[in-house]
Amino acid sequence: MKYLKPYTIYLPHLILIAALTGTLGSLYFSEILHFVPCDLCWWQRIFMYPLVPLVAVGIVLHDKKLPFYILSIAGIGWLISIYHNLLYYNIIPHPIVPCRSGVSCTDPVVQMFGFIDIPLGSFLTFTFILVCTIIYIKFNKQK
Repeated sequence: MKYLKPYTIYLPHLILIAALTGTLGSLYFSEILHFVPCDLCWWQRIFMYPLVPLVAVGIVLHDKKLPFYILSIAGIGWLISIYHNLLYYNIIPHPIVPCRSGVSCTDPVVQMFGFIDIPLGSFLTFTFILVCTIIYIKFNKQK
């Protein structure tokens, strides 16, 4: 595993790319394709969008605490995305669905590659960001 350590310096850049892709993807669905986001999608956006400037500034300033900022913000977004997926795939019953007004959180809107829907895409993006952050912390501990 020691041979991977030199490459971990690029993980914040991968995190930035993932956050930017998630942000631009959600904007594409809402602003170009005119899909109205559900309540849980809005909450996930609240925790995805700030990651882009936060990670970009952290990279430029070489902030040693950047991974901990990312963990706190992306972790909350990840928990919301888990809840959204549990609703979407009918693991949690519908009477406790928080989307009471507007678009339903459980209506299928689009599937990318035939199986990745919007809630799963959000979950995968947050998971990727968290995994990269944890690997970065593990390999770049201060001694």
